[in-house]
Amino acid sequence: MLKIGVLGAGHLGKIHLKVLAASSVYSLIGFYDPNPEVKAVLSKSLGYKAFESPEKLIAACDVIDIVTPTLFHFDLAMLALKTKKHVFIEKPIATSDNEAKAIVALANNNGVMGMVGHVERFNPAFKAVSKSITEPKFIETHRLSEFNPRGTDVSVVLDLMIHDIDIILSVVKSPIKNIEASGVAVISETPDISNARIEFENGCVANLTASRISLKKMRKSRFFQKNAYISVDFLDKKVEVVKIKNAPKESDDFSLLLSNAEGKKKQIYFENPKIIERNAIQDELEHFAEAIKMKKNPNISLKDGAKALEVAHKIISCIG
Repeated sequence: MLKIGVLGAGHLGKIHLKVLAASSVYSLIGFYDPNPEVKAVLSKSLGYKAFESPEKLIAACDVIDIVTPTLFHFDLAMLALKTKKHVFIEKPIATSDNEAKAIVALANNNGVMGMVGHVERFNPAFKAVSKSITEPKFIETHRLSEFNPRGTDVSVVLDLMIHDIDIILSVVKSPIKNIEASGVAVISETPDISNARIEFENGCVANLTASRISLKKMRKSRFFQKNAYISVDFLDKKVEVVKIKNAPKESDDFSLLLSNAEGKKKQIYFENPKIIERNAIQDELEHFAEAIKMKKNPNISLKDGAKALEVAHKIISCIG
């Protein structure tokens, strides 16, 4: 089993600790958090071993799970990588593109693995249809949440929209041609609402909307391609798959047919992919363990995380 330690025991860090404590592929060595009250509570009530410094925890582990505020990702990742430890870093990978590139370079130079926690890639709904999203031509995403002071140290683009940026980059296999964006700060010092339009060289266009001051939660993406419409509800873990093909010469009474202006008939049919309920955080952490064991790149490599951050920063630059 891989010996793993968690840096950061805030809201998400506690979830990671719980998952890792029950894991069959990791041995949870302990955690570090600068807050003495947090350390005392987790040590006494849940039995997690608290370490006095990041350095001591890193020295005792094979893998380091970084679940701190983004501001600390770079220093802690570099600290772990310098001692040739594998790193799992919560999204976003770092605060700047230069930091992200340095993390990628050090991991490569030291021959260790790294993964970024863009957890929506492991959402059961997305996993059920991801292989069906082959050549999207238009993508529309909405990610809305109620206001929560946690996470407002960064723009809504880095807080929420970056999830959808990563998903889009994973399915659109084409360089970006142009980005346009707008946003506004309502409560925070950084934008709380943002809309972006990404144009790819292959003709695909993606419209992204993110808000953290909504009255209701929504995490939906819609993918349109030549012969299919695919909708993913990341929040409720539901999917809709509508496929289109040329209508047969003879159709039965149950066929759903449409005719275009030229009189060409198309047949519409629905698919119901099986959604397997899983804990996405558990899946991403276990996937990383498997990648380390097999010595192959994880689904969301450090390079992938750096690319998502680069696009997010371009969107932020457009907002001004």
